[in-house]
Amino acid sequence: MGDGGPLLAVNNLEVLYGGAVRALRGVSLEVGEGEIVALLGANGAGKTTVLRAVSGLLSEHSGRVVRGDVLLDGTSILGLGAPAIVRRGLAQVMEGRRVFAELTVDDNLRAGGFTRRDRAGTRQTYERVLEMFPILATRRRSVAGYLSGGEQQMLAIGRALMADPRLLLLDEPSLGLAPLIQEQIRDTIVAIAETGTSVLLVEQNAMMALSIAHRASVLENGHVVREGLGSELLGDEEIREAYLGMGERGRRSFRDLKTYRRRRRWTA
Repeated sequence: MGDGGPLLAVNNLEVLYGGAVRALRGVSLEVGEGEIVALLGANGAGKTTVLRAVSGLLSEHSGRVVRGDVLLDGTSILGLGAPAIVRRGLAQVMEGRRVFAELTVDDNLRAGGFTRRDRAGTRQTYERVLEMFPILATRRRSVAGYLSGGEQQMLAIGRALMADPRLLLLDEPSLGLAPLIQEQIRDTIVAIAETGTSVLLVEQNAMMALSIAHRASVLENGHVVREGLGSELLGDEEIREAYLGMGERGRRSFRDLKTYRRRRRWTA
């Protein structure tokens, strides 16, 4: 980046749905080059809304930004449509994978690189994706709808990588997957960041997310109520008690947590 600033900067963002429901209340976060930043919180905290604001999909869900800004490489992308934002170097893997179920694995991957014009570069990315996900190489002619859940998640990530993004948004990549597949997805996210692609990760599996995140923010009711290094939050006793389920039958997910029972000294 030219000015040495963050690749992504979300500044004091406020979002309304339907003109009445305030989903975000002054959210700010940054993602640097090659960094993994996790966005954690209970259901309804506003995590997916942040991703929609960044990717240009808010209007598709009757949402709008009423305050704040989103900067990609120092330039505001608010008001741009999703295709224009993709061309600026952003790709997203939505919750639920959403592969093109009726198309083959190969067709899905090629669709991911549709906006690119450099054939040689696209081919190189295609080969890297198949190297990253060997199972997809063996299933190239298979119809995507017949893949397992884990294979579909790998395909969804591979399809996003075909756009050669500088920033990858991941919304619940481990949701509904077996523990072994979750570990593979975790390792894949680390490998993606090591290639220089930044990752903004929304994830209910707090243990997994904090174990790989350089930094993390915790949302509640549209507010950032805690932020810090991933390793610091993972080792924080209050975070472990509230979110990682230590002493509560091993709960490691935000999914069944409805409110953030934060101590007074945590209040922003």
